[in-house]
Amino acid sequence: MPDRLKTLYRDVVLDHSKLPRHRETLPDADRIGEVHNPLCGDRVKVMLQLSPDGHIARAAFTGEGCAISTAAASVMCDSLDGASLIDALGLASAFRAHLAGDASPPLPEPVAALTAVAAWPARVRCASLPFDALKRACGEASDSPQDLPTKPR
Repeated sequence: MPDRLKTLYRDVVLDHSKLPRHRETLPDADRIGEVHNPLCGDRVKVMLQLSPDGHIARAAFTGEGCAISTAAASVMCDSLDGASLIDALGLASAFRAHLAGDASPPLPEPVAALTAVAAWPARVRCASLPFDALKRACGEASDSPQDLPTKPR
């Protein structure tokens, strides 16, 4: 792994775990997805407010987790502004593909930095947890066998 990617990963995780963006409850969320990792206790709930045209107007998350899952949720929500649900699902799928070694399609840089977690297999689940919650919020089953049911509004 290039040193630049390791440095960017470290910087992104430290920044977004200490000062997470979008960590709030959206009481008027149109879509909600939750997942839980019983092995470590991390939980992430992703909430989406949709605009009249069906695009994501606001994305937020709540939950309890390690620095990596918190940073991943924060970075992911940053990248969802104005996205369609199809685009959001594409982001979640592309993130998973990158973790598995498939570098296409490209990811936005802060999200791409999180894929450096693949060098530490025990932490991959931490980074992917918010993306699985996003898939649930978009109406697709997540890749997690331990996920909680989606709560659409």
